[in-house]
Amino acid sequence: MERPGPKPRTFAQLNLELHVGLSKLGERGPFVLVGHSYGGPVVRNFAATYPGEVAGMVLVDAAHEGLRVGIGGGKTLRLGDDAKGLSIPAPHEEISASDKPALRAGDLPDELKVLDPMFKTLPPDEQKQQLWAQMLPAVYDAQNSETQWSGEYFAKWLAKPQAGTLGKIPLIVLSRADGGYKDGDADIPAAQLERERKEGQARLALLSSNSRQVIVHSGHNMNLEAPDDVAASIRAVVEAVRHHGKM
Repeated sequence: MERPGPKPRTFAQLNLELHVGLSKLGERGPFVLVGHSYGGPVVRNFAATYPGEVAGMVLVDAAHEGLRVGIGGGKTLRLGDDAKGLSIPAPHEEISASDKPALRAGDLPDELKVLDPMFKTLPPDEQKQQLWAQMLPAVYDAQNSETQWSGEYFAKWLAKPQAGTLGKIPLIVLSRADGGYKDGDADIPAAQLERERKEGQARLALLSSNSRQVIVHSGHNMNLEAPDDVAASIRAVVEAVRHHGKM
């Protein structure tokens, strides 16, 4: 049964729910966290909120402050520039009536009603689950809520140097070799987009003094396109944690 969670879906809210969920399952840290795309900043914020519970991290082509993303019509936006200077609400476990999505299934964008070709690498049953999940109004509503608040976090990270904020925990940053930008597709030249992307990925590797950046010949969804590379990096971080090794 579809059951929406508390809103707004801030990074702090997602972190609280993960923290409480792990505790209720009896899982004891510290943990190695893995974050892909927007999951990258989510796990970074988890480490800032619960530093004693994070032993290592793998960032899989993670989003970062200052990254330019498409917002439609060829226009781009730097993550963080959309911040409104709002105070981020405290996370909570209680669910209110306003947390229920106002949207119905018929109100969803048409692109959510078909399976993206990138998911064709999944087994048939998992393809069906993906299509089912992306057509839930609660999932679409939650994603929109997260996007509305993420700018506040990115703006704070842009305003203050982030190098070393993860201390010396083992960290691997997986970055795709080519951003795939083309001139004419956006309001920013492709060369500038690529330069900014590479600079941002390199800065992620500076979050910890014990880190390594790995370039993967894959698209953004390397968890689907290059799962062996992702799995190998997770194992490498786990081994570094166990043996107090350098990356």
